[in-house]
Amino acid sequence: MTTEALGAPARPSPGLLSRIFAGRSGPLAVVCLAIFALWYLGTVWLNAPLLIDRYERQGEDWSITRLAEDAMAMERPVLPAPHQVAVELNKSIFQRNVTSKRSLVYHGWVTLSSTLLGFAMGTLLGIALAVGIVHVNTLDRSLLPWVIASQTIPILAIAPMIIVVLGNIGFTGLVPKALISMYLCFFPVTIGMVKGLRSPDPLQMDLMRTYSASTGQVFRKLRWPSSIPFLFASLKVAIAISLVGAIVGELPTGASAGIGARLLVGSYYGQTVQIWAALLTAAAMAGLLVAAVGMVERLVLRRTGVRP
Repeated sequence: MTTEALGAPARPSPGLLSRIFAGRSGPLAVVCLAIFALWYLGTVWLNAPLLIDRYERQGEDWSITRLAEDAMAMERPVLPAPHQVAVELNKSIFQRNVTSKRSLVYHGWVTLSSTLLGFAMGTLLGIALAVGIVHVNTLDRSLLPWVIASQTIPILAIAPMIIVVLGNIGFTGLVPKALISMYLCFFPVTIGMVKGLRSPDPLQMDLMRTYSASTGQVFRKLRWPSSIPFLFASLKVAIAISLVGAIVGELPTGASAGIGARLLVGSYYGQTVQIWAALLTAAAMAGLLVAAVGMVERLVLRRTGVRP
């Protein structure tokens, strides 16, 4: 019987706002709108002093409306408006040939190449270090503190040294940037894998010893499967940091290609719109790379039976 037939009051149907905010799209849209609103307000606030100074020097009358319009249409603003960055992105991505050095697709591919190479090397190094730390007590006591201490050195301080040293021995271009990416991304992989390889329950370890399993069998059948969720959580962090490392590696070299080179050119000539377009491109690349790692994670976990 229905609640109406039993005399109980019927539950009111959820309103429109409740249905919108029940999923992910509604909250995401609200956050995006808030960010754009704050961005436009920041554009007017930061660009206003320059415009007011110009109005006073030229003896022009101005109003808040005119100030806001001019602030969002400056050629070289302190903070560009979102629509200015959107126009620059459209021009640099869709209206340029992908082989043109003025195309963000071209610069993005250059940075992506060193990012992926550094990510691959950092992942292999991190897994190798984690396996050694877990299985060799000497490495656990001596190497792990150095792995942690390595991340206290600012990457901006050692990036020029890496570039200069490798350049003197003949390594230029992709390899130095990839090594800087590797330096940044091996750390989360190492720490995550150490945690993952040590995650099996002591009862499970005792059961493997009861079956007289060798160290290799314990690793293949227990430690490695248990570490996969930890590995992918670390890889999501590592791939984003690897992109940062590739961009940082392009800065001290005065590179002519890459997102870092685009940022340098924009800073040299005061092209803040170009700088923001490059930054948003880098952010979009990082988001896509993390999403790609997440897709691989879902496939692997489904194949291993961890997730249905």
